[in-house]
Amino acid sequence: SEDEAEMDIDAAAPATQISIKHGLPEIEIYCSLLVLIFLIDQKKYDEAKACATGSIARLKNLNRRTVDVLASRLYFYYSYVYELTNTLAEIRGNLLGLHRMATLHHDELGQETLLNLLLRNYLHYNLYDQAEKLRSKAPRFEAHSNQQFCRYLFYLGKIRTIQLEYTDAKESLLQAARKAPAAARGFRIQCNKWAIIVRLLLGEIPERTVFMQKGMKEALAPYFELTNAVRIGDLELFRAVADKFASTFSADRTHNLIVRLRHNVIRTGLRNISISYSRISLADIAKKLRLDTENPVADAECIVAKAIRDGAIDATIDHANGWMVSKETGDVYSTNEPQAAFNSRIAFCLNMHNEAVKAMRFPPNSHKEKESAEKRRERLQQEEELAKHMAEEDDDDF
Repeated sequence: SEDEAEMDIDAAAPATQISIKHGLPEIEIYCSLLVLIFLIDQKKYDEAKACATGSIARLKNLNRRTVDVLASRLYFYYSYVYELTNTLAEIRGNLLGLHRMATLHHDELGQETLLNLLLRNYLHYNLYDQAEKLRSKAPRFEAHSNQQFCRYLFYLGKIRTIQLEYTDAKESLLQAARKAPAAARGFRIQCNKWAIIVRLLLGEIPERTVFMQKGMKEALAPYFELTNAVRIGDLELFRAVADKFASTFSADRTHNLIVRLRHNVIRTGLRNISISYSRISLADIAKKLRLDTENPVADAECIVAKAIRDGAIDATIDHANGWMVSKETGDVYSTNEPQAAFNSRIAFCLNMHNEAVKAMRFPPNSHKEKESAEKRRERLQQEEELAKHMAEEDDDDF
């Protein structure tokens, strides 16, 4: 009847209201994340900041492992909206508190995400020492997200570069570029830019194929011209390229590193001179290197002396006559250089193999499951033997 139907509706209404009022926290966080992404897409940054701040405050009251994945995405967009408004410094304390909370809750994905966000926060303001202190003191654990691990390697490479640890920086940056997804073109371009500069600072010349990668040719064009200037050892061309693309290098935050490259350009030019001439005056060296200082001859003498001491060139200085006398170049295969080159390549391949093995995913507790299956098989076999033995005894009794 109609009266009974109305009573059914009235009885069902409170249950519906209760379910909406006391919904699952996962649904609430997911909806907040969708709203936050929508506001960022619409460029409503003030509303997005308010939404992110409220969502993070709600998240602090939850301690559910089922929210961890959603929380990691929320942390990212929380930092991203403050970065878009150039107010990253305001949330540094909150990020540190969230990282501490994630550590106490054993939320490893949250720890990964928040550590990268804190490193990005410090590097945004050029606080490299503080970033290294945080990185060295942060808890170590196995990477759960390939994307977060790539970001961590990129930030580590930048820190190592600023600290003049170029070999470690090169390894981290190349590994980040190699592990990054093919769709993350912007990230791979940034990794390659920093890796090119680091390789130049190490005295290496990157292969031409590095600059011709699909979708990166235009973005890496300034660095290709810079590499060409370093390879030739032409200081004038190096200055022209540095001035021409100064805005690009400043936007990439590599301008200070390019200033360091000046010494490498001079050293390369000097090496070419020492190979070409058995004896040359210091005044001619200054002209060929295009040193525009007050006393170019004295500066050339200092540069040559330092290059000889560092082993960059094999020559001597005749101070009385003002000459640089180059020694005859021997056969490189009679030295240990080929052995060192092969050793570095083998070490690189072994490290790549180890990283690939570490990155392989296995089902959790697979070894325990295997052992339990074997034990179960043994137990069933023993039970069958016991049952057969008892049946045989019963037959004998009969």
